[in-house]
Amino acid sequence: MTKAKVSEYVKVAEAARILGVSQGTVRVWAETGKIPMHKNPANGYRLFLRRELEAFLEKIAKLHPGTSNEHSQEV
Repeated sequence: MTKAKVSEYVKVAEAARILGVSQGTVRVWAETGKIPMHKNPANGYRLFLRRELEAFLEKIAKLHPGTSNEHSQEV
């Protein structure tokens, strides 16, 4: 896999929007390993690759057909 470009990463707020959950939920999921997280070595910010978030949503959709991402908190 090639190294991701900076533009491919999103911060917590954007990840929450993509996943349809709160920023707090994103933080908890990241810390517990439910979603992949990367940390900016300069400032420690949590960063998420958009493609990894999309893959997570696809995985959830396969596990729970008919469920939209607005119900992802139940997962």
